[in-house]
Amino acid sequence: MIEKIKLHNINFDEFIEAVDKCKGNVYLETEDGDSLNLKSKLCQMLGLSNILKGAQVTEAAIRCENEEDESLLFRFNLYGEIPEK
Repeated sequence: MIEKIKLHNINFDEFIEAVDKCKGNVYLETEDGDSLNLKSKLCQMLGLSNILKGAQVTEAAIRCENEEDESLLFRFNLYGEIPEK
C-alpha cells in the first residue's frame, strides 16, 4: 500500500510542475477529508485556493496511485527539486 506524503512549505508553482510530470493520479487530501485530484487542472484552479494560504500548503497530504510518482513527489517535498525526466 502506498503511504501518504505530508507536505512541508512547498512552492505551489513548482509543486504543480512536479505533479504534471507524474504518470498516475495524484490526490491532495486534507485533515477535513477533502480529496482533490491534482491531475485535473479544474481541481487545481478551483479547489486549492481553499487549502492554500500564501502559496503554501497548510495541512494536507499527497496520495499517489503510481509508486514512481510517490518517489518523485517525496524527493520534491524533501529537497525542493524536480527530477529531469
